[in-house]
Amino acid sequence: MDEINKLMIEQLRDAYSAEKQALRAMPRMMKKATAQSLKDALQMHVDQTEGQIERLEKALELMGGKAGRKVCEGMRGIIEEGQHELEDHDKGPLMDTLIVACQQRIEHYEIASYGTMAALAKAAGQKEVADLLAQTLQEEKQTDEKLTQLAESELNPAALQGMQEPEAANDRRGGSKKSA
Repeated sequence: MDEINKLMIEQLRDAYSAEKQALRAMPRMMKKATAQSLKDALQMHVDQTEGQIERLEKALELMGGKAGRKVCEGMRGIIEEGQHELEDHDKGPLMDTLIVACQQRIEHYEIASYGTMAALAKAAGQKEVADLLAQTLQEEKQTDEKLTQLAESELNPAALQGMQEPEAANDRRGGSKKSA
């Protein structure tokens, strides 16, 4: 059981690092977002993430661990990749769609992490830790679903509309389309 506790503490420390990194990345994404609904969704998740970090601190305390200086390399890579993609685009509907894609990669990574940790904590008889992790898992799934709904109902159609308008304007001016 001691090895399981060590493993759980390491996983919790990794999740703590991941949440801290995501928390630092979200305001940068909010600054690049155009749609107010996307900015609002990101701000709501910033507030939620602060509570998730507190739950991780409590779970670590219950397990006899501390956050420490561990760096979640997986989250680091996801965030770096997203930042590089965002640098290649101007503010606008397409950027908003890309921000959702970047944020959903983060959410999916966190869903996988919390699902695994909650199941392990439950199996190890750590009910309070399992409950804390399950609560965060539900929030991550809800955020992912909200982002999907936002993308499908508003952001993706706006991005597609924005991509068609320059082409239509070019056609009206008698310009030619570029061939691939």
